[in-house]
Amino acid sequence: MSFNLVLVNPQIPNNTGAIGRLCVNAGATLHLIKPIGFDIDEKAVRRAGLDYWSRLDLRVWDSIDSFFENNEIGDNAHFATTKTDRPYFETDFKNGDFIFFGSETAGIPEEILNRYKERNITIPMTNEGRSLNLAISAGIVLYDAIRQTYPESLC
Repeated sequence: MSFNLVLVNPQIPNNTGAIGRLCVNAGATLHLIKPIGFDIDEKAVRRAGLDYWSRLDLRVWDSIDSFFENNEIGDNAHFATTKTDRPYFETDFKNGDFIFFGSETAGIPEEILNRYKERNITIPMTNEGRSLNLAISAGIVLYDAIRQTYPESLC
């Protein structure tokens, strides 16, 4: 069992393609929550994911409500946001955990962040920028989760 990356309303196909490639190489499942700001068959997604897209364990959900109705979410989830002070490296990841990232323009909806406030995590940054690229953020957090659970997480 490995990790689950959840993208809530992703907007930029190149980010999603790169995250798809990341998931294939990390053995993670990618969950995309609609609405999605592009067609997932779009060339840009395939180009960013190269030939990995066909190997991706991809789940597409019609809505965030549908996702929550079909997945048991509790202490097995982590919500990446700039709206918390808790660094991602101070959480304990377990195989099978869900790691949520919001859209490039809006982040994770406030209602969800508030519902799971104790599960919010952030990537520490200087005051010079307001956020990191979504694909880079996903890579940083996913590979720390793998570091914490290695080698079981890559089997």
